[in-house]
Amino acid sequence: MAIEAVEEAFRQLGGGQAENLPRRRLHSAKGMMHLMAASLPSAGYFGYKTYTVFPESIRFTVCLLSSESGELLAVLEASQLGQIRTGAASGVATRWMARVDTKVIGIVGTGRQAYRQVEAVCQVRPVNQVVAYSRTPERLAQFCKKIHEQLGVQCHAAKSADEVAEAADVLVTITNSASPVFRGECLKPGTHINAAGSNFLIKRELDETCIRRCRSIVVDSKDQARMECGEFLGPLQKGRLTWDQIRELSEVVTVRSLPRTDPKDITLFKSLGVALEDVAVAAKVYQLARAQEVGRTMEFGAGLSG
Repeated sequence: MAIEAVEEAFRQLGGGQAENLPRRRLHSAKGMMHLMAASLPSAGYFGYKTYTVFPESIRFTVCLLSSESGELLAVLEASQLGQIRTGAASGVATRWMARVDTKVIGIVGTGRQAYRQVEAVCQVRPVNQVVAYSRTPERLAQFCKKIHEQLGVQCHAAKSADEVAEAADVLVTITNSASPVFRGECLKPGTHINAAGSNFLIKRELDETCIRRCRSIVVDSKDQARMECGEFLGPLQKGRLTWDQIRELSEVVTVRSLPRTDPKDITLFKSLGVALEDVAVAAKVYQLARAQEVGRTMEFGAGLSG
């Protein structure tokens, strides 16, 4: 459901029927607040997500409003929603960019976002094996067990990130690393990459060799990528990459850009995480909650007039 909702939202964005505002960050001495917003008028919604990041906690909230009346429709706790929508964006990108004969998912990073990444790719490709790597052996073992038990796919624990890159048809990076997590030389021809971990200019999961080997590079938002994509800084500064070479996911799902023309092409989806995804999935959750009569009803004033 989330994959279809996110794909339709990007199709609306590509047709000029939706808007997305890039993330903004506010700082205090002890933590950060993040704010991002989007509109899907064709579906009837505005929405925004706010989340705070402090040493001991991360708290996510999405507010969904009517684009017809401005009424506040729902307030959603959005930690799980964020994991699902991030996975769904990778699922959409994989559907449009990866080879149809994809069998092996490689994943570097096994934190709280990782499972949804694998789950989404399995929804759109006939996967029969997962190869995973984490710097924490205990977490890696737990992750492989969960993949096998819940998705019914064999999961192999790799000894290095390079081993994952060498094996993958679809490679997912979902870490908070400030430096590249594998060597770009390790990628085999035809690989599709979903790089979903970093959204700060001071961080990068991919090295310049990887960027240089990509036949096509797609982002969820170029405006947001200009502020957050550390992987592009070096190649842009050295003239090995231009913003004209980078496409948006909305161009792909509206078939204005063809990211793969040869089975040997290496393709990249750089996922920064945009509010459009949050609003699209939150709208579906809200509709389900109303239909199933779950959640808690809160009364608010009708607002001011005059």
